[in-house]
Amino acid sequence: MRFTFLTLFPHILQSYFCDSILHRAIESGKIQIDYLNPREFASNRYGKVDEPQIGGGAGQVICADVLDRALSHIASQDSHIIFLTPSAPQFSQKDSVRLSQKEHIIFVCGRYEGFDERVIEMWADEVFCIGDFILTGGELPALCLCDSIARQIKGVLGNEDSLLGESFENHLLEAPIFAKTIKKDEKFEKISPPLEFFKGNHSKITSLKLDLSALRTKYYRPDLYQKWKNHKDRK
Repeated sequence: MRFTFLTLFPHILQSYFCDSILHRAIESGKIQIDYLNPREFASNRYGKVDEPQIGGGAGQVICADVLDRALSHIASQDSHIIFLTPSAPQFSQKDSVRLSQKEHIIFVCGRYEGFDERVIEMWADEVFCIGDFILTGGELPALCLCDSIARQIKGVLGNEDSLLGESFENHLLEAPIFAKTIKKDEKFEKISPPLEFFKGNHSKITSLKLDLSALRTKYYRPDLYQKWKNHKDRK
């Protein structure tokens, strides 16, 4: 699978792929990472890509014509183009699983005050944000989406069972997890893992984990808990 980042600051992204799981995925050919700087498509000798807003207001806007030329250069029939902007639906685990089936995803990373809306209307297959907060650019959200999508691709994770029972599956957060062995330490004696985890009864462990998962979700994410409860009550 191929990921292309359309960004004014490619060097911000490059180091993320130099180590660990995604680096191995690149080396094994499971994913390909490309970068394209919109400044290469500016129509002036200074590489300027932004202009003031129509109607006034603080902050510069990335020009539609520049992004149009850049996207025309890299997009193909198989490309799926995603714009990262706070004015968008929030990305979810379901989106991650679904998008892992695409052949080529292009992340368009904003800067300054954002994009000229016309280029979104012309080119976007989807728009996403990663939460109810504002960042200085779209590079970090694009990395988050790329990481989340890439790990869903077959063979990227060393153990595919790692994808099972994760947070947000069936609207629940993952139950607490514990390392199998730990040195005796007074700090941890009063915070012992549930005894059922040590007994080897997998049916009871599964049931306990579901209960703990539901309790954690109810406490931290009552919105998800209600969705889970409604789904459970309909069965």
